[in-house]
Amino acid sequence: MLQNILTGITAYLSTSIDYVIILMLIFGTIGKQSHWAVYWGDLLGTAVLVLVSFCLANLLKLVPATWVLGLLGLIPMFMGVKLWFFGENGSDAAVTKQLQTKSSLSLSVAAITIATCGADNLGIYVPLFAQLSLAGSLTVMLTFLVMLSLFWWLGLFLSRLPLIAILLEKWGGYITALVYVGLGFYILWESGTLMHFLV
Repeated sequence: MLQNILTGITAYLSTSIDYVIILMLIFGTIGKQSHWAVYWGDLLGTAVLVLVSFCLANLLKLVPATWVLGLLGLIPMFMGVKLWFFGENGSDAAVTKQLQTKSSLSLSVAAITIATCGADNLGIYVPLFAQLSLAGSLTVMLTFLVMLSLFWWLGLFLSRLPLIAILLEKWGGYITALVYVGLGFYILWESGTLMHFLV
């Protein structure tokens, strides 16, 4: 169970370090009375991504050999290498545009979460859930809920400290890239894929 919690923390960190900057941007453009609407929107958007990832992972579990599923670990490794060398697309303009729509703030934040985190989350969570049992998946999902709550608070707190935003903007991508590669290697190792090819 502890291993699943640590895996959940690592996976959430890898997909959400840059999202803290988006949360800071959101908090910087809304009033104090709307902070909880951001939380519920983040929760809704993340829940959609996690449930889609979980369903896709369970479809992939129909593949008979577990080492084949381990090849999914190449996805986060590729994402990490790409992020390290090419960076990521700026999402500040998309966030600002979405916040200016007439829909509720919670739905806008959910849309922002899905749009800015969707590819990363699916690329990390599908291979992860494909390696876990149902109990392990539920443990990881509960860990995600705790991490989401902590990141919401962190985004709110850091929105008052612009220097932190500058540091995250500069180094967050590199940290995320390293964690992606590490998670990919973990998936390849846990599934027996590396041993299949080395033996």
